[in-house]
Order: sequence, then C-alpha cells, then structure tokens
Amino acid sequence: MYYLGETSLKQATLHQLRVFEAVARHNSFTRAAEELFLTQPTVSMQVKQLTKIVGMPLFDQVGKRIYLTQAGEELVKTCREVFDKLDKFEMILSDLKGLKQGRLRLAVITTAKYFVPRLLGPFCQQYPGIDISLQVTNHEYILGRLNENLDDLYIMSQLPENLDVTYQAVLENPLIILAPANHPLANEKNIPLERIAAEPFIMREPGSGTRKAVQDLFDEHQISLKVRLDLGSNEAIKQAIAGGLGISALSRHTLALEGTTGQLTILDVEKFPIERHWYAVYPNGKQLSVVAQTFLEYMLTQGKQISENTVTPTART
Repeated sequence: MYYLGETSLKQATLHQLRVFEAVARHNSFTRAAEELFLTQPTVSMQVKQLTKIVGMPLFDQVGKRIYLTQAGEELVKTCREVFDKLDKFEMILSDLKGLKQGRLRLAVITTAKYFVPRLLGPFCQQYPGIDISLQVTNHEYILGRLNENLDDLYIMSQLPENLDVTYQAVLENPLIILAPANHPLANEKNIPLERIAAEPFIMREPGSGTRKAVQDLFDEHQISLKVRLDLGSNEAIKQAIAGGLGISALSRHTLALEGTTGQLTILDVEKFPIERHWYAVYPNGKQLSVVAQTFLEYMLTQGKQISENTVTPTART
C-alpha cells in the first residue's frame, strides 16, 4: 500500500479531488469533463497538478485507455471517504437549518427531463434557499452514480436488478404508440398488435427501459416487430416519425409542452398504453437529508397533478 504524504496532500484542493474522482470513475478525461462542465484541458491540468502534489503517478495510459495505479486506487478510496464525510456534514447542517438552506442533488434518466423541471420550478419557489444539482443522463450512467451514491435521489423508470435500493413510485409513465398525423391508422380504433407489427418500427437503443417494455409485450404475444431504426433520443425518434420513417412507442411525457403542430398522432392500439411508473430510488439504508425527504414527499403529492396536465391519450402534436 502507498502511504500518501500528509503534508503534501494538504496542498490539494477539494476541486482537484473531485475532478480526479470523476476521471477515475469514468476512466475518461472527456466524460469527466462533460459531467463537471469543464473543458478537457482543465481536467487534465487539475489531475496533473494533483499528481505532482502526490508525488506518484495516479494513472497509467495503455494505448488510448487509462488505468488507475495502486496510488490512484488508494487516493480514490480516500476521496470517497472525504466526500462521504462532507455529505454527512452537509446533511447535518441542512437538518439544523431546516429548509432555509441546503442542497438537493438529483440524477434523472433522460426522459424524466420532460417533467422533473416542472416539479423543481414550484419547489424552488417554495424553498428559495435550496441549491439544486440536476444530472440528466442515460440508464447506464444513472446506475453508476447510484452505485457510487453520488446523489440524493435518482429518478428512473427501470428499477436496477442487481443493486440493493429503496424505491417509491412517484408518477405514472404510460407508453403510447406515436405515428405521423396522416398515417392510415390514425382514425382506427383498438388496432391489433399484429397490424402494428406490420409497420416499420423505430426503437430506443438497447438497454432502454422503454425498449424492454415494448419488446416484452410483443414477445408475450409471440409477435415480431419490424425494427427499422434504433435511436438513442426521444427527440430524434419524434423527428423520424414526423419524417415518415415509421412509428414508435414513447412515454406520453415526451409530448409535454409540444404545442399543436399537427405532425404526430397517438394511435389507439390494443394493450396500449403500457402502464409504467417513474420511481424515486436511493441506496437501501441511506439516510435522506431533510431537503431530499421533503422533495420526495413533494413528488408524491404533486406527481398526480403533473400527470393530469400531460398531453391526453387522444391528443395530437
């Protein structure tokens, strides 16, 4: 084991440690820069300065990939212990101050961006002293952040299978079938799944909770879909539908605030909408701060209202 000099490490800043931990977690300077909203040269410089302070290499580079050295592994453990202590101190302060001041760190799956900001707006108006950190990312990175306990709450639609978590359903998340407004099936009722399977279908990327829910339904009825495209963005899928490339299944929340452009319509399909939920998730045994607990209760009470204000199943966009 490498023992890092106490005197030298006192010169390290908390910012440098956070940058280093992000690089180590992602095994990437680029992804760390994206997470921290920094430039890659800035991230590289911070790690270089920290390496000089430590006096030993923190990363080995093999080709285009980087790997932690033993000193780097020990420093990552130290960083996370420090961050955990600071988090607990912040939680104590928040509890002492009530909701006058504090910080709320949220990590949400990409599709949740359609409703989480609408919850945060009124919440911040009610508690103006609270600072909000919002990470919007895909399912893979959400699980990584959850595993490292980097945030207060995680909003997702597909519960983790291999992590010990506590969760609560906070909002309905129905999946609907979207098609171009001029589609031949636009005015049909109770369209059979077999008829939908005959259409070119646009799917979310592999690993997506939306894709899994749709695939499970059609597999259950032993029906094969004609998947024309895999796309990793709800907005790209909506544009592809409007362009006549096919139909798709998306969360009804993706239609929020769209306006009436007349480009898309919701098809009336048997077995749809697929009833799903958004979940607020956190590691099992984690003690929520008073701020996080208050926001969780706020979501549980305001979620229904948000759902009712979302575009109705018969609406067009």
